[in-house]
Amino acid sequence: VQLQASGGGLAQAGGSLRLSCTASGSIFTRYIMGWFRQASGKERGFVATINRSGGSTDYADSVKGRFTISRDNAKDTMYLQMNNLKPEDTAVYYCAAKGDFVSTYADEYEYWGQGTLVTVSS
Repeated sequence: VQLQASGGGLAQAGGSLRLSCTASGSIFTRYIMGWFRQASGKERGFVATINRSGGSTDYADSVKGRFTISRDNAKDTMYLQMNNLKPEDTAVYYCAAKGDFVSTYADEYEYWGQGTLVTVSS
């Protein structure tokens, strides 16, 4: 499966952005999907994950209550709605896919998009 992330940009603290991740080349519903992020000088970290049907989600503590992960299986697309953004959310955001069990570990994801930069100004 190929993944294409989009929707990054510049936002002010307290603002919102919505990221999208469009899949192609395989059956989207085969995959558990996730969002990860990597700030400058830091390791890539877990943001959110969603199961195949979209009925189960999990979030990093740092984004709970502010970010919402969702998917539209009819459009082969996953989303990350980011509200109440903070400067510490500044990072390159990556979407990823895996084929077996839900996981919060980046190393367990098999397929990755190219990343989209989110910059939050204070």
